[in-house]
Amino acid sequence: MDKDTRETFWKAFQDSPFIMMRLENSNEHAEPMTAQLDRDAHHAIWFFLARDNRIAAGGAAMGQVATKGHDVFACISGNLVEETDTSIRENQWNQVVESWFPNGKNDPNVLMLRFDINDSEVWISDMSIKGKFKMLTGMPIKPGEAGEHATGPV
Repeated sequence: MDKDTRETFWKAFQDSPFIMMRLENSNEHAEPMTAQLDRDAHHAIWFFLARDNRIAAGGAAMGQVATKGHDVFACISGNLVEETDTSIRENQWNQVVESWFPNGKNDPNVLMLRFDINDSEVWISDMSIKGKFKMLTGMPIKPGEAGEHATGPV
């Protein structure tokens, strides 16, 4: 994946840090999770959740991202593992997380998972003026007129 696509993805994801997560071998639906991001770590995403959450068991997982401007979409595969580094847990804990877990960061029911990213596909919708005109008039749109698409590690 090229640097511009990677930077566009992470910036849009930071502005709208929500991802639908699902364990790969589960029959349960994906659920929305609030991602805890680290500017310097583009290899992982973290989540706080209750130990009885449907993804708490960890393992192979898939996440779907659609940013709030609907200009960046991504499908991310990887592995969910419990984060055992207490400094990461401390750094990521904030008032938003506290609102979901009012018993605080030391509540034994609160789990932090790390989503180690293996692969991704990213779509950036940045339709050209010509592409927008074609869409409004019903004319065929060529892929290059609709934005960018890239695969590989984000």
